[in-house]
Amino acid sequence: MKQPLKKDRYKVNFPLQMAQCEANYLLLSKLTPELAVRDAWQFAVERAGKSWEMRIEVTERMRYTTTVRVARQDERDSSWLQLPQLTVRLYHDAQLAEVLAWEGHRRLQVRYSYPNRDMYQADEKAQFNRFFGEWLTHCLQHGHSLHDISLLVK
Repeated sequence: MKQPLKKDRYKVNFPLQMAQCEANYLLLSKLTPELAVRDAWQFAVERAGKSWEMRIEVTERMRYTTTVRVARQDERDSSWLQLPQLTVRLYHDAQLAEVLAWEGHRRLQVRYSYPNRDMYQADEKAQFNRFFGEWLTHCLQHGHSLHDISLLVK
């Protein structure tokens, strides 16, 4: 009788995850100028005739870290696709930005056993960090300010 194939346990690719967090820090820094003194940024992202207002808001500021919430500002459109509200921590000394939580789900673990009670994927945290990087790239490519820049320049 043949033995069922045993699936290998998910192994965290630490260098790849750190590279993703470094890229996220750089991308997020471009969207949040004056991070040391400002508490919120709003902008619109357009694609395929649709527009979403986004907000990045500082929720905690410490000496070496800043925690921000990234969320959709306008909830008028009740389409089936909802962008998740992400909690992201920036580590300024290491120049990393990692997703800590989404919606009501707290403290994402680096690895989950699978299957699990919550049905998280084994690499759930890596997937959220990858999604965050893709979303930041999309915002930079298709986003624009909601304010007239000439009004902001003194």
